[in-house]
Amino acid sequence: MHDYETYPVVVAGVHRDLRLFEIKPGVKIAIINILGDTELVEAASIELAPKLAAYSPDVLVTAEAKSIPLAHALSVRMKLPYIVLRKSYKPYMGVALQSETLSITTGKPQTLFLDEKDHELISGKRVVLVDDVISTGSTLQGMRLIMSKANAHVAAEAAIFTEGDRAQWTNVIALGHLPVWVDKNKI
Repeated sequence: MHDYETYPVVVAGVHRDLRLFEIKPGVKIAIINILGDTELVEAASIELAPKLAAYSPDVLVTAEAKSIPLAHALSVRMKLPYIVLRKSYKPYMGVALQSETLSITTGKPQTLFLDEKDHELISGKRVVLVDDVISTGSTLQGMRLIMSKANAHVAAEAAIFTEGDRAQWTNVIALGHLPVWVDKNKI
């Protein structure tokens, strides 16, 4: 038995109790961590793959690190390559493209980098941007910026969940939506 609050969800027939975390005074979000959760990742990829296939993508694109298992599972299922936008630059990446984002989970600016070899893979191609949860849209915006710089066409944007109501997520292909809990007495 645990002594913390959870929020129950069902994703593609798989039940999980997501732990609630206070990310700032009076604001809580449900945290989903798909790293190591093969059952959930496989179920989500089975549900998302046909929805994404309708957009005729050439390549899947995700940001490091939590959504990598989903991008990999979708890649296998859809028989498409995937690339990972990295959060730190390594010399082997050559002339990398970059953009800055602000993560809701870390609260700090992060830079995304597109490896030079991956630039060639997506230039002029139709891509689907993949994330585990889209909340503020900051990471998504960073991915879009790099795709624009790389001359890639964003055909669709997908996630397991959208979260909160800060932005309208009608254009995001998602399997569910998570609320944000706000205690106005603590803000």
